[in-house]
Amino acid sequence: MVSNNNLYVLLSLMVAFLISFAATPAVISLAHKINAIDVPKDNRRVHKKPIPLIGGLAIFYGFVVSVICFATMDHATMGILLGSLVVVTAGIIDDMSDMKATVKLLFQIAAAAIVVYSGVRIEHFANPFYGWFGPEYLVMDYWFSVAVTIIWIVGVCNAVNLIDGLDGLAVGVSSIASMSLLALTIISNSPNVAILTAAVAGAGFGFLPYNFNPAKIFMGDTGALFLGFILACISVEGFLKLSAIISFAVPLLVLGLPIFDTVFAIFRRILTGRSPMSPDRGHLHHRLLDMGFSQRQTVAILYTMTAALCLTAVVISIKGYLRGMLLILSIFAIILLSLRFMGELKDPSSHTDYLMEEEKHEQD
Repeated sequence: MVSNNNLYVLLSLMVAFLISFAATPAVISLAHKINAIDVPKDNRRVHKKPIPLIGGLAIFYGFVVSVICFATMDHATMGILLGSLVVVTAGIIDDMSDMKATVKLLFQIAAAAIVVYSGVRIEHFANPFYGWFGPEYLVMDYWFSVAVTIIWIVGVCNAVNLIDGLDGLAVGVSSIASMSLLALTIISNSPNVAILTAAVAGAGFGFLPYNFNPAKIFMGDTGALFLGFILACISVEGFLKLSAIISFAVPLLVLGLPIFDTVFAIFRRILTGRSPMSPDRGHLHHRLLDMGFSQRQTVAILYTMTAALCLTAVVISIKGYLRGMLLILSIFAIILLSLRFMGELKDPSSHTDYLMEEEKHEQD
């Protein structure tokens, strides 16, 4: 049975990859026909020419077909699929005609509520400070549990959406996170969650060749909200419901980059007297561009940071916190030294390199 489960996981990843990769050209054509095009209007946009949106449809299609083929259609899985459909619908509408933030938030809450109703819910937390004070597990009552789960799902949705600012960034980070979650779900013997996770990873990697710089299509809110939603649901079903102490740390580490960027953005905007929902050009990828890195270099740096956090989560789950912290400190020490000695940091004026790179691609 174990070998069969692992085979289904592998097939789920492969099928999702192939379908997402094959479907993306058709989605590009559809985006042009329905005028789902991202036209740069302000200095927050890095791209300088119109790019088709709704690429998330290809990711969603690959995911759904793979899950239907290989997953067990229990109540939780059906709830996740239905909630995904609600989120993707909201993303398509927003990509075609800018949806008000409050309306989009209501769609996300409705999708999260569907998932909670299907039984995917954070029922308790392992106390990370157990031994110093408090009980080993923090058990929540039903309604508090519902509220925490909805906040988590909606928060991760928007966190992934906020880092979707460079070619290949959000889908690449999400796919790397999915691969680490896949390894952890296999280790924790959660076969159905592993199949869902493999489908997400495969669909993301299938779309990435079209989205990597220079992008032929953006996944838009259709893809960013969907990926955030699915990763949040997988983290709840696969880890936050476990009794182990790692259940607290694993999702926070795996999704550490988008979560940190979102929290930092909220505090930054509040401290400057702005609405937390107002857009700006202060995200981590913008700061790296302004330091002189090209788009591809910036994305590579953020991929590396995500991979480091994900590897740390895996090591913590297998060998404990101490070895995990040793790994992450070692990796980030190397990253900081590498950044220190890269030529771009010596010439801050080179922040226009990524624009010159885009113009070169357009001429080619």
